[in-house]
Amino acid sequence: MDIQTLVLALALGNLSLCAALFFFEYERRKPFGMSTWAVAKQCQALAWCLLYFRGVLPDFLSILLANSLLFAGMALDAGALWQLAGRLRWRRIALPALGLAVALFGVCYLSDVAPVLRSAAAALIVAGFFLAGVAALCLKWLEATMLRRYLAVSMGLLSLLIAVRGLLSVLAPGLDGEWMQLAGFTALYLMMLANAFGYLLLSRENLALELARLEVQDTATGVPNRRGFYQALAPWMALARRPGLPTALVVLKIDHFKRVNDSYGHPVGDAVLKTVVDICRQQLRDSDLMGRLGGAEFAIQLPRTTLPDALMVAERIRAAVASLPVKTERAVLSLTASLGVTTVRAEDSTVSLFKRADQALQAAKQAGRNRVMEAQPASTLDV
Repeated sequence: MDIQTLVLALALGNLSLCAALFFFEYERRKPFGMSTWAVAKQCQALAWCLLYFRGVLPDFLSILLANSLLFAGMALDAGALWQLAGRLRWRRIALPALGLAVALFGVCYLSDVAPVLRSAAAALIVAGFFLAGVAALCLKWLEATMLRRYLAVSMGLLSLLIAVRGLLSVLAPGLDGEWMQLAGFTALYLMMLANAFGYLLLSRENLALELARLEVQDTATGVPNRRGFYQALAPWMALARRPGLPTALVVLKIDHFKRVNDSYGHPVGDAVLKTVVDICRQQLRDSDLMGRLGGAEFAIQLPRTTLPDALMVAERIRAAVASLPVKTERAVLSLTASLGVTTVRAEDSTVSLFKRADQALQAAKQAGRNRVMEAQPASTLDV
């Protein structure tokens, strides 16, 4: 495969990606070209098309404009990876770096620098933008998935190969120039494949992780939902059956919460829920877990906590909720909460545990609300 064929493959590859992205966005009825990665592919496709017609088009188009577009595409590729990693301020660094790169190459072109030096500068600039994308993949390395680690290593090696090719063309001019060019363009072709499939797979992976998170997290308050809380509680229930490892459960319900929604609307209701969660967290340890069971009802898991200690924690929470007015845009609300407390018993299932805690909660509500009640002893409970 010769260099011209590789350039054509790079042009067609990026054009096919642009076409696929166009029809993908068309089905979703979103304007094409709005995403950073889509713009990167458009720049690269146009750049490789111009480079393919080098010798036919004027040098201004096939060299200066083509390489400027190529640098822009590589910079935006790196930006898309930083954006995927959650770092949204990448433009503050990437755009000035891109401007500097284009200016440097423009000076090399206009000052009639030797083509080998100009080619080396372009290779180093491209490698630098690629390594910037690799840096985004290396964030939180210990927590990274195997896919992200593989892409970081493979793209890093290809970036170094492109940089070495640029340096050798200057430091070792006796080497076969065509062979080095072929190696460089091959690395660029492999980088195109790694970047394209890698970005798409990373996007899919992030979406799957987000969906998995939403399955176990309550979006209004940020704490686990019923399913997430049950999952976290299960291993502690098994440990609590062993002597010396008690686990307490507190069930909390905001008193008269329906009036808040009816009088002020659901946005105020959501703000109240979030504030109550924040109040409760201030009274809890890092090892404790709070979850939303539904509506205005919450559950709190207290690992390695006896019933007397759990009652003290619940009383602190009750007093904190009652003493701190909740400020919203429409009103300042005074709230109270009723709480039921129990501990996990050897014979407990999730159903029996929550049934007992709920009975204690109902007893607190029947006694006048804004109070803490403990579950009845096992001998007095209905089986």
